[in-house]
Amino acid sequence: MQFAGCGTALVTPFQPDFSLDDAALRKLVQRQLNAGVDFLVPCGTTGENPTLTRREHLRVVEITMEEASGKVPVLAGAGGYNTQEVIELARELESLGADGLLSVTPYYNKPTQEGLYQHYRAIARATRLPIILYNVPGRCGTNLEPSTVKRLAAVENIVGIKEASGNISQMSALANAVPDDFAILSGDDAIALPLFALGGRGVISVASNEIPAEMVQLCRHGLRGEFDEARAIHRRFLPLMEINFVESNPIPVKAALALMGLLELVWRLPMVPPKAENLERIRGVLESLELVERSSVAVAGVAN
Repeated sequence: MQFAGCGTALVTPFQPDFSLDDAALRKLVQRQLNAGVDFLVPCGTTGENPTLTRREHLRVVEITMEEASGKVPVLAGAGGYNTQEVIELARELESLGADGLLSVTPYYNKPTQEGLYQHYRAIARATRLPIILYNVPGRCGTNLEPSTVKRLAAVENIVGIKEASGNISQMSALANAVPDDFAILSGDDAIALPLFALGGRGVISVASNEIPAEMVQLCRHGLRGEFDEARAIHRRFLPLMEINFVESNPIPVKAALALMGLLELVWRLPMVPPKAENLERIRGVLESLELVERSSVAVAGVAN
């Protein structure tokens, strides 16, 4: 399976003038590669893709591919509620040389299960790239049900799902519904470990932006059934996994990376800096895990 283990849902760094920070992105990708991540996921929700122009979207994927240089697969974000626009983006990403597509369910318009099936089937017919479905009903307002995923798993180039429903019962039903070679990937860091016990193949991780080597080890132990070792990592870093969602993703993770000196503290609207009290909570978790030095200095530019 091309997309298994630890995949990082990469943030997109911006410069203070809100333009792409190409240099910072390259450094982030190299940090991921040095830590041994299994695949990279640019331009997902964590990458603030709704605020990227088409040109910027392609540029972020292109830079990620240049730095990855074939060492690990690149699973590029390609989702949306306009099926034809998603198809056009998918074709452009295929021409660019991406290794696969991560395609979130159409949001806001709440299609039926048949509509979701036809949406993904149309995308799959338009590209030769392998497709990972992305189910995140808390953000999109629509749940991709196991019975629909079972139908989609019969489409040749739909090869897996990023499951972020947070519903363990649904994940269990999903594992029973799909073929063994269909990859179920956790969309939540905190649920990756229990999903391994159900047959999950990996995680598309937010926390691996901050702790790539540790998330790689959690996945490797989990996939080998070494649950004592995996639990130890999970327990140590659970506070980080949780604080990453103290406000809407990717606000906390980008704040953490800024505190770690890895990027500028910049989001594009409607994302805004975290509340001052939440920034201090993020800093506290990072300090407790020795990811930053203890300091009383505030980060410049963070508003209350």
